[in-house]
Amino acid sequence: MAEFTGGEVVAKMLSQENVETVFGIIDGTYFGFYSNLEPNGIQLITPRHETSAAHMAGAYARSSGKLGVCMASNGPGVANILPGLVVEQGEGNRVLVITSSRRTGIMYPDRGGTYQCFDQTGTIKQIAKWSEAVPSFDRIPELMRTALRECYNGRPGVVHLDIPENILNSSFKSTLNLQQPHQYRLTENPSPSDNQVKQAANLLAEAKFPIIHAGSGVIHAQAYDVLETVAKQLQAMVTTSWAGRGAMRESSPLTMPMTHIETNNQIRNEADLVLVLGSRVGETDWWGKAPYWNPDQTMIQVDLDPSTIGRNKPVELGIQADINIFLEKLSDTLQDYIPKAALKRRQSTIKKYVQACKKYRKKLNEKLEERDAPMNPAHVSAMAQDVFSRQVPVVADGGNTTIWANFFTSIEKPGGIYSTFKFGMLGAGVAQALGVAATNPEEPVLCVIGDGAMGFHPQEIETAVRNNLNVIYLVVCDKQWGMVKINQNIALRPVKTLVKKSLDDHENINSDLGEIAFDQMAQSMGAHGERVSDPHALREALKRAKQLNQCTVIHCDVDPVKHMWAPGLKYFKDMHDEPKGK
Repeated sequence: MAEFTGGEVVAKMLSQENVETVFGIIDGTYFGFYSNLEPNGIQLITPRHETSAAHMAGAYARSSGKLGVCMASNGPGVANILPGLVVEQGEGNRVLVITSSRRTGIMYPDRGGTYQCFDQTGTIKQIAKWSEAVPSFDRIPELMRTALRECYNGRPGVVHLDIPENILNSSFKSTLNLQQPHQYRLTENPSPSDNQVKQAANLLAEAKFPIIHAGSGVIHAQAYDVLETVAKQLQAMVTTSWAGRGAMRESSPLTMPMTHIETNNQIRNEADLVLVLGSRVGETDWWGKAPYWNPDQTMIQVDLDPSTIGRNKPVELGIQADINIFLEKLSDTLQDYIPKAALKRRQSTIKKYVQACKKYRKKLNEKLEERDAPMNPAHVSAMAQDVFSRQVPVVADGGNTTIWANFFTSIEKPGGIYSTFKFGMLGAGVAQALGVAATNPEEPVLCVIGDGAMGFHPQEIETAVRNNLNVIYLVVCDKQWGMVKINQNIALRPVKTLVKKSLDDHENINSDLGEIAFDQMAQSMGAHGERVSDPHALREALKRAKQLNQCTVIHCDVDPVKHMWAPGLKYFKDMHDEPKGK
C-alpha cells in the first residue's frame, strides 16, 4: 500500500485518458490536484477568471477533438465558472470540470453558515449532462469513471465532479489499482448497420436533388475529408448549421456557406432529400420548417444522440452513429453507385447556386472598396485573412461584430472558425482564442471581437502573454452596443432610422459606450498594441503582427453607423419568429 492524495488519483486518471492540458486558476482547496498535474504529464494553463477556463477548455476540445478539462475552487470559483459552463453545454463541447468543495461534515448538507458554500452539484446539475459529489476517497475512481463515461456518452457537453477539499488534499493509504479507459467506457463510437448504410445509399441514389446538412457533430467527429468525399460522390451541396460552419472548406463548389442565407433557403426548398449529419435542426435552422425548408422532402438523420433523431423534423431513416464512421461506410457503398446521368443533372442544378453565390459575394465586396476613416467594418476580417491566410483559425465574438466577421471570413481549413453559435455569449471569444492557441502553440489565431465584448474579459490578454499564445485580437470599436442600438432605433423611430440610418444621441437609451484604448491596455500587459482607423493602416498593422509572432491587440476604429447596419440582420430577426409553414 502507498499513500495518495485524492487530487493525485484524479490527475493519474486524467493522464490515462491522454489529457494533456487543464485550464483553471490555482487555489489551496485543490492543491493536491493541480500540484500533481505536471508529474503526470499534464500542462496547467491559468487564466485570470474561471469563466475563461471553461471557454478555453471548450475551444480546446472543439479544435483538438480531445477532452477539454477545467477546474474551479469551492464557493466563488465555482460561482465564477458557471456562465462558462452554461455556454459550453449549450455549444455541445466536450468539457470535464473538476471542482473543490468545503470539507466533508460541513457541506452536503450545509451545516448552517458554512463559509464559501452553496449547492454546487445541485446548481450545475441543472445546466450540465451530469454532476455529482464525491463522498469519500475510496469512491474517487468509481465516480471519475462514471464522469468520463458521461463525457463520451451521446452529444458532447459539460460533465462535473465535485470533490471536498479535505479529500483532494489529504493523503490516504491505497493499493490504487486503476482501470484503463477501455475497461470502463466505450472507446469506439456506435457504428451504423450494413442495412442502414444500404438504405441510406438507396435513398440518396434515387433522389433528384439531395443535399447534406452538416452540424457541429461533423466537427466533433472531425469528419472533414470523408464529408467532402461523399459530397463529391453524390454531387450533393453541403449546407451547414451556424455551429457547423467550417465542416467543409468553402472554396469547394459543393459548399454553400451559411452566410448566403437566401440561397441556402432556395437550396433547402429544392432538395427532395436531406442527409442531416450531427445537427438538431434547431431554431437557427428554422426548425427545418417551411418556408425555409421543403416540408415534403425525405430526411435521413445521423447523430450520436438518439434523442435528437426526428425531434424537430420527421425522418424516413434515423441512424445512431458516429458521423465519421457512417460517412466512411457510406463512401465505400457509393463507389460507382449513382448513374452518371443523375450526377450530371445534379451538377447542372448546383451551377446555378454557385453563380448566385458569386453574384452575392460581388455585391458584398463593394464594401471593401470604401477607403474612409473610420473604416467600414468589412475590412477587418477580410484583410486579416488576406494578410495571414484562410488557413488560420478565426474566432468571432460580439453582436454585430460576429455578423461582419462571418460575412467577410472564408473558411479554407475545416473546423477553422469558432464562436458561441448557439448561445451568442459576449466575451467568450477572448478565452476561446486562447484555447485554440493552446492546441497549436506554433499557429497564430485571429480573434475578431467587438469593443463591448472585449470589455468582458480584457484581462486575458495577460494570460496570452504569460503563456506565449500567439493570438491577434482585432477589436472592432464603435463605442456602442451596435446590435441592440439598431433594433432600439427601429423600435423607437422606424421612419427616421430608415431615412437617416441613425438617431441622434439623445434619442437612444443607454446604447452608447465610452472609449477604452485597447491598444494601450494591451501594452500595459506586455502585448503589442496598435490603433488604426483606415484600411491601409490596418494592413500595415497586420503585417507587423504577423512578423512579431506574439500576442497583439489592434484597436480598429470603425464607422459606427455602418457597423450598426450589419449584413443579414433581417434574417437574424426572422429567426426568432416561428416559421409559418407546417
